[in-house]
Amino acid sequence: MTTGHFTTADGCRLEFHMQGQGRPVLWQHGLGAPADQPAAVFPHDAGLQRITLMCRGHGNSDLGDPARLSIATFADDAVALLDHLGIQQAAVGGISLGAGIALRLGALHPDRVTRMVLARPAWVDQPGPETQAAYVAAGDYLHRLGADEGLRQFTRTEAYRDLLAQSPDNAKSLAGYFSRPRPDTTVALLAAIPKGGPGISRPQMAAIDRPTLVIANDQDYVHPLAYARELAALIPGARLDVITSKTVDPALYTREFTAALARFLSEDGR
Repeated sequence: MTTGHFTTADGCRLEFHMQGQGRPVLWQHGLGAPADQPAAVFPHDAGLQRITLMCRGHGNSDLGDPARLSIATFADDAVALLDHLGIQQAAVGGISLGAGIALRLGALHPDRVTRMVLARPAWVDQPGPETQAAYVAAGDYLHRLGADEGLRQFTRTEAYRDLLAQSPDNAKSLAGYFSRPRPDTTVALLAAIPKGGPGISRPQMAAIDRPTLVIANDQDYVHPLAYARELAALIPGARLDVITSKTVDPALYTREFTAALARFLSEDGR
């Protein structure tokens, strides 16, 4: 794997990773996730080149102006990265936040997109869905109380206990925000991204004409299967692949996820 950096038009120095040789795939991480999250499920032996932009406030990327934190900005940064690398077209996809970025690229930059993967989508068309409320709350506890006390009190809340019972993987992810290395950056991300969304309307989704795969599971409160079904129905010709939940069997989740990606990304055509 190689690591590089480039600077956006507004002066943010952003990190990116590239791995493998073959058809380029812009494959994006979830909110607050480290670089190994998207890498862990990617089919590295399928003749593909994985390109992952570490979005503002992630990895070693600058945060920039907190007022500009949004999926729209992250998508613009992704296009800027493709320009920086001299890549005219790529498959695009990602997990959660990454799915939102991919959806925006597929709708607004179809000339740059060959095919699209929306894995565990956290939004359809409405900003700030109720399923994102716990992320906003976690950011508030971290901001007011700091990492240790914030985590202690947040994990005592009814909302956290309910999430732990329904979707332990989501609860683990939330708790992990309190141990990220840049607390101020984490607070800024959690104050902005969960309240927003991809900003793509249903008519815009219905106009997408790129092959699309939606990946989901049925034990994921933050990324409901209902959202995935809705997106698959809205985007013409999209297919839905329901895989095993990470809560049920993490190893099987990874194998099924990787296999679904390999099948779809290796198909002929766009």
